[in-house]
Amino acid sequence: MPSSPIVADSSDSIAADITMAIAEQRLPPGTKLREEALARLYSVSRTKIRAALVMLAKDKLIDLVPDKGAFVSQPTEEEAREIFFVRRILEEALVREFVAKAKPEDYLIIDRHLVQERDALSKENPQTRSKLLSDFHILLAETVGNQVLTDVLVKLAGRSSLITMLYQSTRDAVCSSDEHLAFIAAAKVGDVENAVQLMMHHLHHVESALQFERKPESDKKDFVKALLA
Repeated sequence: MPSSPIVADSSDSIAADITMAIAEQRLPPGTKLREEALARLYSVSRTKIRAALVMLAKDKLIDLVPDKGAFVSQPTEEEAREIFFVRRILEEALVREFVAKAKPEDYLIIDRHLVQERDALSKENPQTRSKLLSDFHILLAETVGNQVLTDVLVKLAGRSSLITMLYQSTRDAVCSSDEHLAFIAAAKVGDVENAVQLMMHHLHHVESALQFERKPESDKKDFVKALLA
């Protein structure tokens, strides 16, 4: 256990700190998060820890299991394959609708989003990076205006975001943003078939590049040992 408590005294800051530990796999998938150990680690009440865990569960970073406790979410390789299979089917149709319906003001919103993506990539924040890369696809659905499709993609994108946060390298995240730029360039000139091909290539690339055997990054705070103490 660390020699001194981690400095994070609000539920928000605790959730952010745990999120980074999950992203860096210092808290590997499946790890049990014991309230009393976390309260001791952060020198706060279990009430604050409980609130932080609820935030993490809302973002699908942990699973709250009745009568068993909180566990770091454990997306499997099989789950990832199934998610990307469904996304390819849905997003081929989405791209065709997007190219047909997108207006200049829609592209302005997306261009601003792409700037945010590049900024996040430069700051080494896996959660923000993965969320922005995922939100790009939701923006396309919102532009099309099909609420059912948007709702489905929001759920799929949330699960995809967790998977990429855990298993996508920084280099491949940069490639994802580059592929978003290439897709938008094709969409802007109305090249539907090229836009579809670019999106299918992008989704396949993200899936094939996932590193399910990533090693934890070294850090002076050994969360697992602290939680077992």
